[in-house]
Amino acid sequence: MFDLITGTATHIPRHPRGPMLLSTGIQVTLLMLIVVVPVLFATHALPQPPTMMAFVAAPPPPPPAPAPAQPAKKAEAATAAPTVGHFAAPIEAPVAVRAEAAVEESAGVQGGVEGGVAGGVLGGVVGGLPEAPPPPPPPPPPAAPKAPVRIGGQIQAPTLIRRVEPTYPSMAVSAHLQGIVILEAIVDEGGNVKEVRVLRSVNPLLDREALAAVRQWRYTPVVLNGTPVPFILSVSLSFSLQERG
Repeated sequence: MFDLITGTATHIPRHPRGPMLLSTGIQVTLLMLIVVVPVLFATHALPQPPTMMAFVAAPPPPPPAPAPAQPAKKAEAATAAPTVGHFAAPIEAPVAVRAEAAVEESAGVQGGVEGGVAGGVLGGVVGGLPEAPPPPPPPPPPAAPKAPVRIGGQIQAPTLIRRVEPTYPSMAVSAHLQGIVILEAIVDEGGNVKEVRVLRSVNPLLDREALAAVRQWRYTPVVLNGTPVPFILSVSLSFSLQERG
């Protein structure tokens, strides 16, 4: 330091690097010998570095080969129009105009009706005619005749619009036969007497004349709920010689 102050100092000479490197190498060698030699005597083998196993996946299979290209169809097949029936329109212009073939009257469809049907479809109907509808149900049986009602009570007696008097037989007059004949008459909806029977007889001669007279009588119809109905009533005919005389 004193030299630096006085200005008379000289530079310190630098040591060469070769001896320093040589000394360091010798020290490292000695250190390895000190460490490695005892290990060799102990294990008789140098330590093996751990091996690393690499698992490598198998490469993927190659992609399948592309399918061969389909051959292009002919233009005629691609542009051909479907031929459905006899009325398909042609695609290409015809070379020549030909006369239309006449339709045979006997031509039809398989499964049709032999001889055809008047007013049917030309060429028939596929599958034939449909099944015939079921027959109509039978008409209802005629209504049973209405039972005649008996005149009396709330049913008022009809009006006699035609009366025929019985004939007094001359034989009955000569025999002095007289009395009251009671009859029962059945009258229809129109008021006409249809049946007569004797309820009380006096004599066959007088009964016969009474029946013949009452069969010609006529009454006004009896109406119930707005509908004419047949009815039954009793009729009394008197045969008296005093009235005749």
